[in-house]
Amino acid sequence: MRPKIYIDGQAGTTALRIRDWLSGRDDLEVVTLPEALRKDHAARKKALHDATIVLLCLPDDAAREAANWLADSPVRILDASTAHRVTDGWVYGLPELVTGQREQIAKAKQVANPGCYASAVILLARPLVDAGLIAPETPLSIHALSGYSGGGRSLIERWEDPKRGLLNLPHEAPYSIGKLHKHISEIIRYGALSAEPQFLPNVGPFRCGMRVQVMISANALPKTSTGKAMWETLAARYDKEAFIEVEPLADASEADEFTFDPQAHNDTNRISLCVLPHQSGHVLLMARLDNLGKGAAGAAIQNLNLMMGMPEQTGLPR
Repeated sequence: MRPKIYIDGQAGTTALRIRDWLSGRDDLEVVTLPEALRKDHAARKKALHDATIVLLCLPDDAAREAANWLADSPVRILDASTAHRVTDGWVYGLPELVTGQREQIAKAKQVANPGCYASAVILLARPLVDAGLIAPETPLSIHALSGYSGGGRSLIERWEDPKRGLLNLPHEAPYSIGKLHKHISEIIRYGALSAEPQFLPNVGPFRCGMRVQVMISANALPKTSTGKAMWETLAARYDKEAFIEVEPLADASEADEFTFDPQAHNDTNRISLCVLPHQSGHVLLMARLDNLGKGAAGAAIQNLNLMMGMPEQTGLPR
């Protein structure tokens, strides 16, 4: 019998991408509710309890409610919201995090899909912390740029409203300047950090795509830590990963305006990592990905495949 996957929150931005990428598969059954019943509690509860795996694409409070409905059920949960990413009893759904993470995801009853910004920072930083090339207490500075789809339907409608003219904006727009961003807690925990990073997210006038830059000052690095050592560590760590590319260590002076395109991996589940040493000893770490690909829907399908015991790359564009 094919696994039955129910997507709760089926009209959301991430859910729509998941449904699109799952649409051609015959090894599972995707269950959706008629539009009239989409917000009906009784219909949702029945669909939740009838599923093999439930994929929650909901606001945080609604995701917590749905998870509570399934507390005593054998139904497994994959939560794409922020609600459970640092909650005890939930496995963090970043397969490439550490050795054994895939196995934990594969057998878990409750998996929390990672955030897009968080995936980028953690995949860059965690191997370097584990190798002693970045101290956990290092004060990281993060500048991130995302397409406006990262903010869901409300931000999409805001940016695509012709009256606002935001798609003609000649610059990026920072947000959450004075607030604690929702991804910070998972970045600290799974990045093995002890110091809260300074994080400035920005939205650009494009729908999908992401570039995350982690800036580390020379005086914040151990004496044995160099850009070359960082690159070698990342290259070795992700050498056999299907969805992670560590770009060659190169002279950044050769880059031009198109080199670090945040939309380069759109419509894929790929993420590329880059180490850019500075002549003064500073190091810039950079990741690029599709915020709705490896940053959301692609990561969810990767986890779903693991939970169903299927090859991890099944149905995922590279």
